[in-house]
Amino acid sequence: MATTKKGVPLHVLMLMGFLIGLGVGLWVNLNIGADAPWVQWVTTNVTGPLGQIFLRLLFMLVLPLLFSALVIGVAEMGDLKSLGRVGWKTLLLTIVLSAMAVAIGLGMVNWLRPGDGVDPALAQRLLVDGAAGAQSIIQNAPQNVQAGQFFLDLIPTNAVAAAADNQILQFMVFALLFGIGLVMVRSPASDQLQVTMTGVFEVMMKLISLVIRLAPIAIACLMFNLSVLFGWDLLARLAAFVGVAVTAMAIHMFIVYPIAVWALGGLSPFSFFARVREPMVVAFSTASSNATLPVSLRAAETELNLPRKIARFVLTVGATANQNGTALFEGVTVLFLAQFFGIDLTIGQQVMVMFVCILGGIGTAGVPAGSLPVVAMILAMVGVPAEGIGLILGVDRFLDMCRTTLNVTGDLVVATVVSRGETDPVEPARAPVAA
Repeated sequence: MATTKKGVPLHVLMLMGFLIGLGVGLWVNLNIGADAPWVQWVTTNVTGPLGQIFLRLLFMLVLPLLFSALVIGVAEMGDLKSLGRVGWKTLLLTIVLSAMAVAIGLGMVNWLRPGDGVDPALAQRLLVDGAAGAQSIIQNAPQNVQAGQFFLDLIPTNAVAAAADNQILQFMVFALLFGIGLVMVRSPASDQLQVTMTGVFEVMMKLISLVIRLAPIAIACLMFNLSVLFGWDLLARLAAFVGVAVTAMAIHMFIVYPIAVWALGGLSPFSFFARVREPMVVAFSTASSNATLPVSLRAAETELNLPRKIARFVLTVGATANQNGTALFEGVTVLFLAQFFGIDLTIGQQVMVMFVCILGGIGTAGVPAGSLPVVAMILAMVGVPAEGIGLILGVDRFLDMCRTTLNVTGDLVVATVVSRGETDPVEPARAPVAA
């Protein structure tokens, strides 16, 4: 997924598409103008539809992707009764770290407000240009959120109807309960069902990888449309968005994680980061938690000297269920686009965004750009135009690399903390495993 058949890295092609679309669009904006008839024809009939095809493909895959990822993430925890304190410690720490990550991201966006200052008329024109691509999602999005009704609405009266109506939060709750049921029922039939769900997840990841290969063309088209419409103002907004997102991730990486490792794990932060530098580099270069998992397992067992059983449990589940960076990114993106389109989210809505980002981090595929469908669905839930996700596609690869590094490091932090005071059961001597 990282390279094309000719060996050109995909992120390089995405950057080329971003620069070409942005450059040509800015030139047209400055020298011809967005109101020229042929420019309007091209954006309406060529670049607009091509970009929307990419977005529609992402929207199409979101439900089976989230369902299979959530079910597998819960089912891989094994026997709930035997997990005991290890399972609860892992779950609690995952929720706390994800909540802190999202809180940091939302706080940064509310403080610095990178999306403010866009002409409402121009933002409205962007909505008109891309409305068709996300119309099926937007028309089913909730208009407002009230605390009591929100928790009541978590439980779907009909899971199939919730899926058909794109009620993503209800469907995710059903998927979580389904996964718990799969853990509790142990039979040949349920084991086969778990294998089937794993197959669904693998198929969805493969389809996502195929769709992402279209990203360079889609990014060029989307950036052309956006730069023709917004001109140089778009550059300032994107730079501010990237700066806020990276700063929030850095705070979580270099302040929250070291405190957790030192205070809860009993390990020096300097020693910890020195021992996990290899999985961090692999995570940054591949932008895939799943691809980094073997390297993380090796670092946990040979560098951090964690109990093997606990390290394997925590890191395997964490590759899907502990996505601090993804949750942070989703929260920052939703609030940035809300500011961009002049939509004020209430405290209640932002709390809901925080909750959904934590839950969405559990169900996000550990592959490059796996969080984009989740972001689109959260946008629709809070009434922010889902087609606005096209704004951040051009810079998503770099942010994906950053948030994946945060995800993988977070998995190792959780494994370190949970392993404190735990030991592997005494086993017969065995031959060393080859690297």
